[in-house]
Amino acid sequence: MTDVTPGKVAPEPALFLIHILTASGAPIALIALLAGAQGKWDEMFAWLGLALFVDGIDGPLARKYNIAERLPRWSGASLDFVIDYATYVFLPAFALSWSLMLSSPWNWICGGLVVFTGALYFADNGMKTPDGSFKGFPAGWNMVVFGLMVLSPSEAFTIAAVIVCCVLTFAPIRFVHPVRVKRWRWLTLPVTLVWMALAALAIWDGMVLSTWAAILFTAASLYLFSVSAVQQLIDRVD
Repeated sequence: MTDVTPGKVAPEPALFLIHILTASGAPIALIALLAGAQGKWDEMFAWLGLALFVDGIDGPLARKYNIAERLPRWSGASLDFVIDYATYVFLPAFALSWSLMLSSPWNWICGGLVVFTGALYFADNGMKTPDGSFKGFPAGWNMVVFGLMVLSPSEAFTIAAVIVCCVLTFAPIRFVHPVRVKRWRWLTLPVTLVWMALAALAIWDGMVLSTWAAILFTAASLYLFSVSAVQQLIDRVD
């Protein structure tokens, strides 16, 4: 990849490495599923964290080297959607349904709502706004279910949180993309890094956080969940 530069027509095998990088999310998802099936939720979310890292670098690489035009046979967007649905929606729904977070039948009801609304959201061609935000809750169930599992709220709270996020999937409310949204990025990026660091700490300690770490994790989660909606409200007031 080092000899591929923008503007230079590179051989197809070199550019195809970017698609291979994206597709690596599929075996990562399978390993995460196998870990979750054994109740090893810390390992499952560690693998989903790796998938999140891959998803964060393959898109910029594809845009930098103009893959859509230079390799028109292969749809990077379709490939990315397949991997993202598995890692952002399906596996978190599996964790929600298979773990002891919810009793029956709420585990199946909430898991079903997650995969159903997530599938519809991934088919929405209007999910992105001009400023780079997402329109409606962006099916980020990997973060939501992880947070609920780490913080261990009551069953009623977990059910309510899932239902609210499902409803917000179709609401005209913006949700932040930590990198693409420039507004308040000076704050959003550090908060995102804090969230990721605390998530790594929770995974390392078996899906638990100390009291103060849990408070900071909750604050970071609430900020990322609501910051674009707050900006949207400010714009309407102005």
